[in-house]
Amino acid sequence: MTPKNLQFRPYARLLTMLGDQLIKNERIALIEILKNSYDADASWVRVTFDGFGDNFEHKTGAKIIIEDDGVGMTEEVIVNHWVNPATPLKKIGKVSNDETVKGRKIQGEKGIGRFAILKLGKKVTITTRPKKSNLEYELKLDFSAFDDDFLKENGRENVKFLDELNIDFSESDQPRFMQAKEITLGARKFKRKPQGTRIEISHLKGVWSTKKVEEVYKDLVRLQSIFDDQPEDEFETSSSTAFKVFIYQGDHYKNLSDQYLSNLQTLIKENSVFRIEKGIYNESSKEFVFSLNGQEKRLPLMDPEISGMRIFRERFGDGAEELLLRGTKCGSFSFGFYIFDFSSDAKGRYELDKSDKSIIKEHRIYLYRDNIRVYPYGDPEDDWLQIDAYRGTISAGQFLSNDQVVGFVNITQSENPQLTDKTNREGLIDTGNPTSDFLCLIKLFLAWVRKKPYAQYRASVAVKNEVEIFKKNQVTEGIQSLEKIVEDSKPAKEALSEISKLYKAERNYLVKRAETTEHLAGVGLSVETASHDIMAVMGRLLAINDGLIRETNGRGEVNKEVINRELTTMRGMLSFVESQLKDLQLLFKSTKQRRKDIRVREVIEKVHRLFAGVLSKQNIGFDILEKGSPLVAKTTDAVLLQLLLNLFDNSIYWLQTKHDGKRKIEVLLDGDESCFVFSDNGPGIKSDDAPYIFEPFYSGRGEEGRGLGLYIARQLLDRHDYAIDLADIKSQKILPGANFVVSFVKDDK
Repeated sequence: MTPKNLQFRPYARLLTMLGDQLIKNERIALIEILKNSYDADASWVRVTFDGFGDNFEHKTGAKIIIEDDGVGMTEEVIVNHWVNPATPLKKIGKVSNDETVKGRKIQGEKGIGRFAILKLGKKVTITTRPKKSNLEYELKLDFSAFDDDFLKENGRENVKFLDELNIDFSESDQPRFMQAKEITLGARKFKRKPQGTRIEISHLKGVWSTKKVEEVYKDLVRLQSIFDDQPEDEFETSSSTAFKVFIYQGDHYKNLSDQYLSNLQTLIKENSVFRIEKGIYNESSKEFVFSLNGQEKRLPLMDPEISGMRIFRERFGDGAEELLLRGTKCGSFSFGFYIFDFSSDAKGRYELDKSDKSIIKEHRIYLYRDNIRVYPYGDPEDDWLQIDAYRGTISAGQFLSNDQVVGFVNITQSENPQLTDKTNREGLIDTGNPTSDFLCLIKLFLAWVRKKPYAQYRASVAVKNEVEIFKKNQVTEGIQSLEKIVEDSKPAKEALSEISKLYKAERNYLVKRAETTEHLAGVGLSVETASHDIMAVMGRLLAINDGLIRETNGRGEVNKEVINRELTTMRGMLSFVESQLKDLQLLFKSTKQRRKDIRVREVIEKVHRLFAGVLSKQNIGFDILEKGSPLVAKTTDAVLLQLLLNLFDNSIYWLQTKHDGKRKIEVLLDGDESCFVFSDNGPGIKSDDAPYIFEPFYSGRGEEGRGLGLYIARQLLDRHDYAIDLADIKSQKILPGANFVVSFVKDDK
């Protein structure tokens, strides 16, 4: 059989798929049409709802007219490109990084955005006059006789192929629509350029209303960045950046308010806790560069505060090797974020009322490409960074909520060619590494904001005042002051005395509960840390035990030597487990511990044994140094165990982020000064972290850090009148990383 040459011949219903079905709604359809105006270097677009009722309900004969002053279309563009779906004209321009005459980056590329018109109506007349031409061209598409799938015509079955649909094309040297010398836009008149495009859409689809038009207008004014400082009353048609949308209802200009944008700008400037501006992710140096409330910052991607996060490890692995080998693939991009405090205890200028919160909630993090918005990113209901998903599945406290963050990320065609829109205009295509890296980088940065500057801010607000009230016993003092004031009133004095007794009883009860809770939390953290080696040994024990069962159940004579060797191995493992559990048992209150003189070195050696497997696996060296007489502390085993378990655990975590040189932990015991210094050569404690590391729930350890270890250690020591602090003078420091000084000298207050 002779091979035949076949060609694709699409049915007319392809137009329904490209226009009506692929485009989500009328809002997106209008945006697609306006992007074409933007690409045509238009400085204004006028959208007229003609023949609509007071509430924008469309009546018989209603039309939507979209007119601009762009460069228009030539006959060559119409004949060879506009009527050909998926024309590569703009895509070729994008690949070569072409710009328009005004210097705009081309937005369209797929060659199907024009079919968004069919989302709005079935009858379309396009009139266009190219720049520096006396000719006006007209295209007419009338599909009103067809059903939505082009399967019936005038109610009768008549399946059409795409090339069987007629498009009327004509030209005229007597322009009708581009001949006016002036045009009214809003409250002013402008000189009318003799060029542009006019689209008249009738036989309308969908349902319109005043609210819907207002929502569309909000989207249109957010087409360009709402974060740029642009003068509101400086619109000029000659400006290279000017691109403004005007909405009319018939001949009447709809002066729809964009006051909510001004309100947002005011909130950003006056009420945001953090203003992260001038942000850039530099792919070549793998770092974030930005200003935080006016202070310049640099945050390398390999900073332990970033690389220690779960999000980082899930994307780039536990170590730096993968990232250093391949780098990120999304390209460099710019960003800006504004963080608000929605907490009920926010104070001063950070306090927000209901209306403030409502304005902020209308916005999310917008994505722009060459300063034109990528939809739907930024809509209130859109969670394109999966922040709400992370808050729900991992921990709400580890991430800023979508509500409290407003901002933008700006990508460009030149820097981010692999970040492209989906055909249906619903976000970015998942291109593998480029898209995944891009989303991960933004989430990492926002997670860092929550874990570092925002956590520091929250640690410094009302909680500290409440702690001071508790420590200084201000409530009791207030009651005593009242008793003196009402001293002459016996009933009032007796009532206050009863209130004082009840308050003290409640206070003692709550203090005991807090101490018990802190103790159990410390035990939990410590057991979790120490249980890894025990579980590993138990796994090996079970494997040996299963092997012995198989051997004894098999045929032939049992080899006693082999059995004895395996049982001896099991005996050693069980001895290890017993030793570990005995040490952990000292953590529990059920042991009825009392304070006694304890040699600190012995407890350190016990804890070292618990971590021996992890230290070996991570190639971390360990040494105990002694100075003066042996260090003895009058305390309990539980206090020292919890303290040291947390110190070891912290050091091991941060040493894992060290990728050069030897990893080391050293402990200096000073019996003469009754203290010891616990040090490592990891990244150390940053100066801006130092005031907060002993605060509850403050942690630099990414999503997995609870922020309780050092807080509980300080609380336990404080109850014994002992102290733990960072080494604040150079002479106290042993290694260049974190150095903690634990003092067993009682503070006589």
